[in-house]
Amino acid sequence: MNNNTGTVENKVENKLNEMSQEKKDSILSSFNEFKTYLGDKVTKGEKLGLNDDQLTLAAKKIADYLAKHEEPQNEEQYLLHELWKVGSEDEQHHLARMLVKLVKE
Repeated sequence: MNNNTGTVENKVENKLNEMSQEKKDSILSSFNEFKTYLGDKVTKGEKLGLNDDQLTLAAKKIADYLAKHEEPQNEEQYLLHELWKVGSEDEQHHLARMLVKLVKE
């Protein structure tokens, strides 16, 4: 992991830890809200010059956080949560990459 990638992951983790529960609940209230939130973060990352690998690592960090700290609030999130739990590190990386592609379209 290069230094810039580590910094991106730390920033993502700090932002998630600082976010109020109300804000998290709002984002997680529907799958469309979650996609909008993730899409906004991907767009901001692209404007900062992050490449696809860095965006994927940031999405993976978000997914790791959600899997450890938040309960799924709808069927789509439940499915992603279950896939995340059974996936290997490599499979989780691929799922994070697919989520980034999903919100970029």
